[in-house]
Amino acid sequence: MTDLNEPLSRGRKGGGAKRGEGPTAGGNGTPVPEAKLHEFAELLFFAYRDFTGDPDAILKDFGFGRAHHRVLHFVNRHSGLRVADLLDILNITKQSLSRVLKQLIDQGFIEQQAGSSDRRERLLYPTESGRALAERLAAPQFVRLTNALEAAGPGAEAALRRFLEAMINAEDRPKVSSIMSTMPAETRQGDKGDES
Repeated sequence: MTDLNEPLSRGRKGGGAKRGEGPTAGGNGTPVPEAKLHEFAELLFFAYRDFTGDPDAILKDFGFGRAHHRVLHFVNRHSGLRVADLLDILNITKQSLSRVLKQLIDQGFIEQQAGSSDRRERLLYPTESGRALAERLAAPQFVRLTNALEAAGPGAEAALRRFLEAMINAEDRPKVSSIMSTMPAETRQGDKGDES
């Protein structure tokens, strides 16, 4: 059983600072006060609540939830994704994915095809309806992200990217980087002008 008095960083993957060390910000060795970390954690909760709230309202009309959104997002972004790779990306059980995937296939948002070289492989593709729904779910999130980046000011994109990448478990970062590097070409080209 978990000891609720034990700091979360102990015994966790990518947990960060050990007891007595105190976490630091910006690599300058200055400890971040625990009260400030609580504030950032709460801000993350509220930001996530609102970031997911917009698509949640749309998903409700279809009888779908956030798991459907995640599956649809990655299948739409990586058309022809193998089921095995999707399991790895989402880090969920085969049983959990099967239920969600069956609903998306049965309702015409995703189609499944056998691999050309290995017929046992199951490759996933968005249908026209699937692409349309994925874009509809992403639209309010893009507005929210754009507004937040503009409000954060110059240099926000680079800082946000570093922050989010650092939040990912260290052992998973290469895998995430690989997934991100296989995004559609038009998206990568659109990002190039923003790098600074």
